[in-house]
Amino acid sequence: MSATPRTPRTVLITGTSSGIGLSAAVAAARAGWHTVATLRDTTRAGALREAAAEAGVTLDIRQLDVTDETSVTAAVDGVIADHGRLDAVVNNAGAGHLGTLENDAMDDVRDVMEVNFFGVLNVSKAALAHLRATGGRLVTVTSVGGVIGQPFNEAYCAAKFAVEGYMESLAPVARTLGVSVSVVEPGAVATEFVNNVGVDLNADIAAGPYSDALRRYIDRATEQFLKADVQTSAAAAEAVMEALHADRPAFRIQTSDWARTFVGTKLADVDGSAVQDLTATWIA
Repeated sequence: MSATPRTPRTVLITGTSSGIGLSAAVAAARAGWHTVATLRDTTRAGALREAAAEAGVTLDIRQLDVTDETSVTAAVDGVIADHGRLDAVVNNAGAGHLGTLENDAMDDVRDVMEVNFFGVLNVSKAALAHLRATGGRLVTVTSVGGVIGQPFNEAYCAAKFAVEGYMESLAPVARTLGVSVSVVEPGAVATEFVNNVGVDLNADIAAGPYSDALRRYIDRATEQFLKADVQTSAAAAEAVMEALHADRPAFRIQTSDWARTFVGTKLADVDGSAVQDLTATWIA
């Protein structure tokens, strides 16, 4: 008598129009997951569909706006209705922002928090009961900027710090009910993310007393993201797969040796001087 086939596991991934989210969606489908690839604007799914076709995999592509609780609830309920289960969530949707406190409008800072922090909470809250039912996994793509504050990234790093603190606090609570919680921390990744940070470089560099320091920061960041050996989104997505497949995934998973070294600077820096000395060189 043949064994009953195992029902494929289902994963929901946010922010899959490009970058790590796109690569993780394709990698998960290739690994045998029912992959629900979500994005705020489904008209931007062209690259995702092409990547899936090239890999010979099928994706369930759906609309989900992480800042809209109604959209989140509808997406999660739809996954349960159509697939019957939810075994993992990968919170990947996010938005960059360059600016500094004196120049930023407070509404802009709130928008950054809404997408990068509250959006993660919206999706995670909607999914947790279903993850409890399957002993599932909650994975959130943060950033090395969730560990080390970086010049002109105050709002972005604040949101990522908040996510890391929330998930670090949630992890032992969720574990008592069989849910694994991890954060994935990329460093510099060759994606469109760096081109979508919501800043008019010409206008912002020319404005105000911070223009010289901002220009130095942007020059350094541009050089870093254009390096031939910068990590690809596919390589970074391997860390997401580790969080999904490891028997006991670590809470904090970096995507590269560079990211591990960089994060390690902070974790060993009791008085904060090492980080301040390091990041000051980026704008001095």
